[in-house]
Amino acid sequence: MGPDITEPLTLKCGLVLPNRLVKAAMAEGLADKGHLPGERISRVYSEWAKGGWGALLTGNIQVDVQHLGGYGDLATRSNQADEPQLLDPWKQYAEACQEHGTPAIAQICHPGRQSPRGAGERGIFGQTIAPNAIPLNMGDGVAASIVRNIVFGCPRAMSKSDISHIVGQFVNCARVLAQCGFSGIEIHAAHGYLLCMFPISHHPMPGIVNRNVDTAQFLSLGSNDRQDEYGGNPERRARIVIEIIQQIRKEVPANFCIGIKLNSADHNASEFEDTMTQIQCFYNAGVDFLEISGGNYEDPTMMGRGVREEPNKPKSQSTAAREAFFLDFAAQTRKRFPDITLLLTGGFRTREGIEAALKGGVCDFVGIGRPAVLRPDFLRLMMDPAYTNQEASVVFSKVPVPLVARLLQIKSLGGGAETEYFRGQIHRLADGLSTFAP
Repeated sequence: MGPDITEPLTLKCGLVLPNRLVKAAMAEGLADKGHLPGERISRVYSEWAKGGWGALLTGNIQVDVQHLGGYGDLATRSNQADEPQLLDPWKQYAEACQEHGTPAIAQICHPGRQSPRGAGERGIFGQTIAPNAIPLNMGDGVAASIVRNIVFGCPRAMSKSDISHIVGQFVNCARVLAQCGFSGIEIHAAHGYLLCMFPISHHPMPGIVNRNVDTAQFLSLGSNDRQDEYGGNPERRARIVIEIIQQIRKEVPANFCIGIKLNSADHNASEFEDTMTQIQCFYNAGVDFLEISGGNYEDPTMMGRGVREEPNKPKSQSTAAREAFFLDFAAQTRKRFPDITLLLTGGFRTREGIEAALKGGVCDFVGIGRPAVLRPDFLRLMMDPAYTNQEASVVFSKVPVPLVARLLQIKSLGGGAETEYFRGQIHRLADGLSTFAP
């Protein structure tokens, strides 16, 4: 029998989460001038801090101001630690998150080839970077290719010097956030960003990788065919992430949490064993938790696209136990690594579903994203016995896929519509307004 929602969780580093529900990372788009946090994002997290969550996971904090995943992303700079005026906003942000005792864990990342033109300080014609010069696949057809070329272009293959620089940027970002009072960081190696792994797809002929449907960057064989020590077998493809983990650990306090977010993989896919090998590498490197998520710009399953879901239909007990998007992969990971602390995010809407995943031992704690925007007090709704199981749920419809996305067959626009809708709701929280479901 696994834990109850109300049970505290002590991570390997010693950080204690007061319960098993965390506010998951979401795109806020609330950066102030200079990509710094300001009053608006602090107001949002102050509101979430009142909710009694086990932890607050922030949205993306980019490690490189040259390459942002979105136009409103927060980002740290290499000289941040030496500039007090640049540290104060981060300290105020950390304080707002943790003013009621809830630990704040900052999600840090680099978008790699998923950085739109004009996002960041590299200039509108500056190239993105990736393990290899393999562009995004935005969908089938000429229109999708045109959109890709206009918005993202083709990335530049990274040199060893680039890799060393990126590792240093992750370490710098973590050091700055620890200095400013955050309780930990989570390395974002999912959703198609630079460090991401995701199952590749294959050409119908055996042994031929179909790069047109590749969906990841460093950790995936499909987008990393480097011939040096950062490509090849699963361990070498994971090397950049291992170096980041190990070097961050040397630079932060012992009780500072280091987590990692990874994409799930189909147990029947040939890449599954590679994924398990890489998880073993990260566990050996000393991560405090592993978050399981999924999807990317090319296949946005993290937004529920492509996942069969009937949000307005009452769930039976058996289906409630499987409401999470990535439950099967979490169960397989638990079998392989019973000692790893697992965070499962995506799809949870009800107390019954959350309790089923926890008590079934599939995960150690649960991440809540969009429901936390609609109900910042979601945790109290789940924990207060005054609410029946039927009442302890936050269900809502998906945001309609824009007509242009359907006509042009660009899959990412469906997930983009979902992201933009909930980003807008987060902005309503920043303005002190109530939020509403789609």
